[in-house]
Amino acid sequence: MTVLGLSRVQFAMTTIFHFFYVPMTIGLALAVAIMETIYVVKKDEVYKKMAKFWSKVFLLSFAVGVVTGIIQEFQFGMNWSNYSRFMGDIFGAPLAIEALLAFFLESTFIGVWMFTWDRFKPAVHVTFMWLTFLGSSCSAIWILAANSFMQHPVGFEINQATGHVRLTDFWAVLANPQLWIEFPHVFFAAVCTGAFVLMGCAAWSLLRMHVKSKKDVAAVEADSSQAAKVDLFTKSLRIGAILGLIGSICVITYGDLQGKYIVHDQPMKLAATEAIYKDTGDPAAWTFVGLINEKDHTVKGIEVPGAMSKLAYGTNSGAVKGMETVNKELHEKYDAKFGKDMNYYVPVTVLFWVFRFMVGIGFGFALVSILVLWFTRKKKNTLWTSRWKLWVMGILTFSPFVATTSGWLVTELGRYPWIVYGYQTIADAVSPTSTVPGLLFTCIVYFLLFLVLGAVMIFYTRRTLHQGPDYDESGDAYGSISVKTPASVSERKVALA
Repeated sequence: MTVLGLSRVQFAMTTIFHFFYVPMTIGLALAVAIMETIYVVKKDEVYKKMAKFWSKVFLLSFAVGVVTGIIQEFQFGMNWSNYSRFMGDIFGAPLAIEALLAFFLESTFIGVWMFTWDRFKPAVHVTFMWLTFLGSSCSAIWILAANSFMQHPVGFEINQATGHVRLTDFWAVLANPQLWIEFPHVFFAAVCTGAFVLMGCAAWSLLRMHVKSKKDVAAVEADSSQAAKVDLFTKSLRIGAILGLIGSICVITYGDLQGKYIVHDQPMKLAATEAIYKDTGDPAAWTFVGLINEKDHTVKGIEVPGAMSKLAYGTNSGAVKGMETVNKELHEKYDAKFGKDMNYYVPVTVLFWVFRFMVGIGFGFALVSILVLWFTRKKKNTLWTSRWKLWVMGILTFSPFVATTSGWLVTELGRYPWIVYGYQTIADAVSPTSTVPGLLFTCIVYFLLFLVLGAVMIFYTRRTLHQGPDYDESGDAYGSISVKTPASVSERKVALA
């Protein structure tokens, strides 16, 4: 219950909740763009219906993401004003470009795409969704450019008059090696998020068809409208599985590159994610799972001989520095500026486990995607008739959010105690005017607001799935419903039914 502690809790809460929707929006935009592109190429109406239907979930995600993003931006002025002053010259340029270029590109073409289905040729109309997807992706680049500077500062100098950083080379910030390892990892994580939300929601929709026996299967197949729904959701599952497989392979690849990069750039983060307190031997063993005693700096667990050298360096040899050695090096380097009382140890237990959650889910994505493609093959589609498989897929809707949150925790907690690595500490970044009562009040308000926004998102997504892809086919796809007034009470009942 300190200003620093509550400021960190509030920022973590707002960032995590906002980051639920950013990758979901990017991933679903890509999926919808692909669906409409297939419609343009194949002239198959089912893909047009799929694009319209899944865009409703995408639009919900975009709307909540915008609201939570605005709340997050307030944090910098409210609780982190010292950081804003120190970092403003660097942070301002990417954020300004993100807002003026990427966000306006995205938000403008979302509107154009929504309301112009019958006003442009399909080949032209689909470009609006691709431009929306491009805008979302560009937004991620500019935000991550600022974050990458915080991880690996480049292209700047310290203003001797103010003590703040001053931008000297904009292109160096954009060419930051940290950015071009971090961005692909985040981007493909977004692809996986959209893919598994798509597959999970499709699985929930198939579950509602109440297929429990061969008789039920035959009844569905005999009903043309029901069979069409099965076809639509099966095709959605397959598109999601293809995206999930590609995304998971790429996210694992770039995650591995990122791990090899931080061996030298942020050795404390790497050592913490692997719970390495003392320097390893050569080759280095990898701790698969373990019990960590942060007080005594001991770890007991299951080790895989030589595997850590392979993970860290891509070779069969090489020792890895432990946290004790890295801590001594950081004290030698920064004591003159930040004092001898600095604690450079990061929360090891949290990082160790969330890193494994992230990696495990990433490999799980690849496996599940392969299984979905196998179970939905044309010759023998067994997924939609298997309730337990659909239940598993439905539950996996939420797995990407665990993975992306775990990744964010590894990235940010692993940088402790720095907010700008080597130049400003988290403790020095908080607003001097913040108070414990004020922070506690806003934490409670934000938490309740996020609960409401989350409930709204779930409620309307659930309602969209229950309404199904045929809802509102007679009118505008986004709310203008064309309804014929029945001439009798019986016809009204039929219409309501």
